[in-house]
Amino acid sequence: MANELSAITPYAASLGIAFNEWEDGVPILILGGENIVEGRPGFYHGGAISGLLETAGYAALRLALKAEEREVQLKPINITVQFLAPAKAAPLFAKARITKLGRRNANIAVECWQDQRERPRATAIMNVLLAEPEV
Repeated sequence: MANELSAITPYAASLGIAFNEWEDGVPILILGGENIVEGRPGFYHGGAISGLLETAGYAALRLALKAEEREVQLKPINITVQFLAPAKAAPLFAKARITKLGRRNANIAVECWQDQRERPRATAIMNVLLAEPEV
């Protein structure tokens, strides 16, 4: 299934986002730890955290659509990120959960954590339009 992670876009790869492991059929993505996109010294930049959350959300959605053999274009409607605690320069993990997968849109919840999974560093809610491919 790792080959199905085409969600690791060049943008995501430039941030250092990579596949870490599978959990319940959903990928857990990881963001570096050594060469981080730094905000204040020693901590991740909020844009890098947001990029990890968004990439994890799209990865889970693409896998769910593939399982249903659906070919649609994904168009973001909105994404809301809540920064809950500073993310220090250490590996940062993210996993998405699809809360609704409809015919025309999808709702996704994503969280990221570091050493203690029960204390997320940030969460996101994503709404995505599922559009028919343009011909």
